[in-house]
Amino acid sequence: MTSPRRRLAIAVATLAIAALSTTACGAIGNKVDCAQVSGEVQKISQEFSGSIASAATDPKALETASQDASSKLKSLASKYDGDLASALNDLGDVFGSIKVGADPATLSSLTGKIQSATTKIQSACG
Repeated sequence: MTSPRRRLAIAVATLAIAALSTTACGAIGNKVDCAQVSGEVQKISQEFSGSIASAATDPKALETASQDASSKLKSLASKYDGDLASALNDLGDVFGSIKVGADPATLSSLTGKIQSATTKIQSACG
């Protein structure tokens, strides 16, 4: 049986996947960069999803997957500037802060931070 904190961390991670998967940049005909960013963010979210499959039996798998996603998002951010880079870095910071054993309030606050970062990405691309 998994601990309540681990279940909450997995729930936050699942929400992150859903938020990342629905991030779309702008409407048809908008900047090509935004279409590329959307594709990259979705790829990172899919890799994250696959990586946390073992989180129920290996608590460190969640942290490893989170750190990897954070690193990839920050690397992606380095290719851009302005609001888009800031939003991608914010999302990378959220992933970097996901830790097994964190208190439930901290993990719950990540939900709002994920939504805020994805909204910033959408606004930057809009």
